[in-house]
Amino acid sequence: MRRSFAVRAGALLTGVLLSGALTVLAASTAPAAFAADGDKGFTVEDPRITESSGLAASRQHPGIYWTHNDSDDGPYLYAVDSATGKTVARITLSGVGTPRDVEAISIGPGNEIWVGDIGDNLGGTWKYVWIYRLPEPKKLVDRTVKATQYVVKYSDGPRDAESLLVHPRTGRVYIIDKKEDGGHLYEGPAKLSTSGADIFKPIAPVDLWATDAAFSPDGDRLAVRGYFGGISYAWNGGKIKREGRLDVPLQRQGESVSYSADGSKLMYGSEGAGSSVVAEDAPAGASSSSESPSAGGASSASGDGDGSSATGGVKVGALAVAALCAVFLGFRRLRRRR
Repeated sequence: MRRSFAVRAGALLTGVLLSGALTVLAASTAPAAFAADGDKGFTVEDPRITESSGLAASRQHPGIYWTHNDSDDGPYLYAVDSATGKTVARITLSGVGTPRDVEAISIGPGNEIWVGDIGDNLGGTWKYVWIYRLPEPKKLVDRTVKATQYVVKYSDGPRDAESLLVHPRTGRVYIIDKKEDGGHLYEGPAKLSTSGADIFKPIAPVDLWATDAAFSPDGDRLAVRGYFGGISYAWNGGKIKREGRLDVPLQRQGESVSYSADGSKLMYGSEGAGSSVVAEDAPAGASSSSESPSAGGASSASGDGDGSSATGGVKVGALAVAALCAVFLGFRRLRRRR
């Protein structure tokens, strides 16, 4: 997605500050999470994946993560092997129109893949957006898969969004809109229909400029991430209750979050060629895949956590985050004049 001037400037400053922080940390920390061994994170090697904007752990294919570009690519999904960072299959969606701004991916009950073409670079001017649903292939080879397309509208008017969630027990679909001052959790109908538009209604405020979100494997918790932080909520049947902050790694442009298939990690992705997926220990209380119903969706987290050694350098990067926040506040007025 083409970002605002503020976001692009923030991303540039992040790179400068992060490079300095890593230099200081190099002598005292283990290598960052680029070891290409799944739960310790990996680097996306496919040169076709330059704007990875969503992430979902497969439960049918251990160690595989599904991702996609957010725009200017086509109706494609990529199955990435976390052991190597290499793409093992590219799926072409048929039965859908030309994607506009694909921002999120989730896996629901029955190993169905849900894709959110829900972004809006124009600040919420599309009269409708789309969601695609398709079966996850049992064999990972390049192939075309027929998808079902749903038209989505919001009860309170158009908006930008980058977070799509499918509840691992009920299969109900949710969206969180993206607003700098915080957005809302939107609930779709109990069952989506291809006849007419599916109306999503706000049911709870979310205190974050959200770039992605995910359910825990048991569906009891909701993790929401933004560019510089994240929040854990108890699900409570959609009556979400804030539990604490997530230990989100500092990334140049943090775009995605998923649980690992076994529920032990939160996996954080970012955009850019050769982008990294960073693993953090799941906060206490998160469920494992053995407790999940038939294997949940693009997953999520809970409570406050200490994080993993793979991102220990982020602790020292706290000052960089504070500086970036200051930059964002400074650019805010300029951004709104554009």
